[in-house]
Amino acid sequence: MQTQVIIRILGILLMIFSVTMVPPLAVALLYGDGGGSAFFSGFVISLLTGLLLFLPRKEAKGELRTRDGFLVVVLFWAVLSLFGAVPLYLSHIPGFGLADAVFESFSGLTTTGATVIVGIDELPHAVLFYRQQLQWLGGMGIIVLAVAILPMLGIGGMQLYRAETPGPVKDSKLTPRIAGTAKALWYIYLGLTIACAVAYWGAGMSVFDAISHSFSTVAIGGFSTHDASIGFFDNPTIELICVVFMLISGVNFSLHFAAVRGLSIDPYNRDPEFKVYLGIMGVVTAITAFVLVTQGEAPFSDAVLDSLFHTVSIATTTGFATSDFSTWPIFLPVLLVFASFIGGCAGSTGGGMKVIRFLLLFKQGAREIRKLIHPNAIFKIRIGQTVLSESIIEAVWGFFATYVVLFFIFMLILMADGLDQVTAFSAVAACMNNLGPGLGKVAANYSEISDLSKWVLSIAMLFGRLEIFTLLVLFTPDFWRS
Repeated sequence: MQTQVIIRILGILLMIFSVTMVPPLAVALLYGDGGGSAFFSGFVISLLTGLLLFLPRKEAKGELRTRDGFLVVVLFWAVLSLFGAVPLYLSHIPGFGLADAVFESFSGLTTTGATVIVGIDELPHAVLFYRQQLQWLGGMGIIVLAVAILPMLGIGGMQLYRAETPGPVKDSKLTPRIAGTAKALWYIYLGLTIACAVAYWGAGMSVFDAISHSFSTVAIGGFSTHDASIGFFDNPTIELICVVFMLISGVNFSLHFAAVRGLSIDPYNRDPEFKVYLGIMGVVTAITAFVLVTQGEAPFSDAVLDSLFHTVSIATTTGFATSDFSTWPIFLPVLLVFASFIGGCAGSTGGGMKVIRFLLLFKQGAREIRKLIHPNAIFKIRIGQTVLSESIIEAVWGFFATYVVLFFIFMLILMADGLDQVTAFSAVAACMNNLGPGLGKVAANYSEISDLSKWVLSIAMLFGRLEIFTLLVLFTPDFWRS
């Protein structure tokens, strides 16, 4: 374990992260409604801590091994989430304690979108902007941006990229150099953000709201500058724009890269995961609209728009809302929460277990049924024209089993802390899937739960963002053996 190199990297990343306090500080000066001192203090604390970690080890350089990359990624997300809580804690938000600040920061950087704040409309513009910015930075993973910078500092980046990239296959690169891959992803990410902000502004949002909501839309985060979320604007055009960009952001970004580079939509047509992703959205939207219409909840056109918006928002794990979906009839709230378990595509900004994993689980189940009929036959699992190795199938099953076990552990802890079954189940689902809104007491926000539950759910968010194994591997004795 290259301890000195890892501490040096953390120092560099903390110094880089301190710069993210500057835009909210500028917003505070622009609007003059408070919050500036908190972000200045946060900037100074993060910068000085980073310098204290970096300066004594500025000559410590070396190529990271795979286990070093895992440790850097986990420390990166944990440490930056903790330091990201500093300006929130110092902002003197009413009823806001340390656990609340940490929860809100973890929720932002992991793009979960769960909030403990009541009265979002009354917050200073600086705090509102900072929450949105946290999600935007976490959306593609600040690690990817750092990977483009670290090689210039004498540190290879591929180990970090493997540890950070979601999905069952982690070694594919869009360009020959990892720095080029990171830059390509960020150009696409930035381009989508700008396009989304311009579309929101053209549809009637203020410049501040348009920029803020573009951050959380493309990041599939779900934070809003208003308590009523997207419903605050009561604008069907804004809702449709939101749906389009949530759908785009839930797609594997390597497909976007291939489509842009080749100026063709063929990469989408050839990708099985993309087709299943759209199919899931279509089926859940149709079921939801049918129930809303037949139960007399809304006229047909309103039911279709509400169904489309909330299906895409929940299934991609964004978490925006135009109404309280937890009050919808019969099984719809649970159906939407279950859709978040699938989440977006691998390589997207979405959360959940990822569509490709559920596709592989389905194919594996179908293969086992065929084996019962033809016990001596050999069946291979394919994705498109590619035959997958058994090691990938085993990894997917291992991920699924581990996910289920961790889910029940977190759920039991929350129930032992006094939460009812519906609230505990949906809160863990919302946080592990990086969704945000839940059911029961956490349908609107998480302000009613205890500090213990907030700490537990903050850890659940981290597990979800790092796709479990990246964090869980640190708890194995073999990891720490030299």
